[in-house]
Amino acid sequence: MALSLTLPTASGTLAPYALRGTAPVKPEAGVKFNRIAYSAAHVVADPLAAVDPWLQAAVDWDTTIAYRRHLFSLGLGVAEAMDTAQRGMGLDWPTSLELIRRSLDAAKDVPGALVASGCGTDHLNIDDVKSVDDVIRGYEEQMAAIEALGGKLIVMASRALARVAKSPADYERVYDRILSQAKQPVVLHWLGDMFDPALAGYWGTKDVDAAMDTAVGIIAAHPDKVDGIKISLLDKDKEIAMRRRLPKGVRMYTGDDFNYAELIAGDGFGSEPTHGKSDALLGIFDAIAPAASAALGALAQGNTEKFHAILGPTVPLSRHIFAAPTRFYKTGVVFMAWLNGHQTHFTMVGGQQSTRSLQHFAELFRLADVANLLEQPELAVRRMKTLLALHGVEG
Repeated sequence: MALSLTLPTASGTLAPYALRGTAPVKPEAGVKFNRIAYSAAHVVADPLAAVDPWLQAAVDWDTTIAYRRHLFSLGLGVAEAMDTAQRGMGLDWPTSLELIRRSLDAAKDVPGALVASGCGTDHLNIDDVKSVDDVIRGYEEQMAAIEALGGKLIVMASRALARVAKSPADYERVYDRILSQAKQPVVLHWLGDMFDPALAGYWGTKDVDAAMDTAVGIIAAHPDKVDGIKISLLDKDKEIAMRRRLPKGVRMYTGDDFNYAELIAGDGFGSEPTHGKSDALLGIFDAIAPAASAALGALAQGNTEKFHAILGPTVPLSRHIFAAPTRFYKTGVVFMAWLNGHQTHFTMVGGQQSTRSLQHFAELFRLADVANLLEQPELAVRRMKTLLALHGVEG
């Protein structure tokens, strides 16, 4: 008998829904990729901690690190303490650094495991930041702490820099200083204002093409210090245009949670391999990890058709999870982890589980089913019914 439940519809009514998805695809043991693929990973809150969730971060460390081990087992790298981990939306810098330390320790037990960690300026009181020099000192403090642990840096976009910079030259000065000091090649991070409104006008202008000129110029001045750049603009044409302009060997890490399948597959442009395809650093890979791994394995074997067959159906789910206000996408990622049994509760750092509506969760559930992403359908139905009951929907 098919599993079924009652879900709210877009019109505000209730209707029965019968699951129609199949068992999720599982990657082969020891799967190998021909792309570098990082999943920006979520944190699991401690629901039993006696804290005020809006003010204090309480993390269930064991479950949080267990999820990273799960990602490693699928061949995925971990982009640690990033936006998906609620950096700046519940996760403070001291807790982020502890998260980075624990992830790096966990990776030591896994041959070939990749971890890159977010380095930013979020520990600064933004009202006290008066100059570019203040921003540089902020970056340097986090940079030193992460590198002392042996960590690879993802140089995150800085709200403080966006606030005090007066021109592209200020960005050039900051990044020149940071890149010149980096102990190993870093990943740069360009997050569009749909993810964080405080980052509007990053690189010194609201003109995206002009901003891209500045970013490419900074990379060209330090090609040996830049592994790649992750851009999250939700605009595939902008990503492709920038990808084709990057210096030899510098990777484009797609952060486009709307168009990742075709960007990773690539278009084969040019003679430089990194110009014709994107690698990946994606928050959605947290929510679709087994499918992402299986698809990337198929791509590495030259089976592009299978790659798209697996990954293509996940794109509508991702577009829903990352729908405006995009900054609330973390709620959907954690909801998926709960549905799939990777954590026992749907509680988030900062109380962020409240940022989406019941209708949003109902549609997410349907799309996850259609994309064959419900790893334990019976459990997923029980948990969805629990959420429905909390909202007064029985049956």
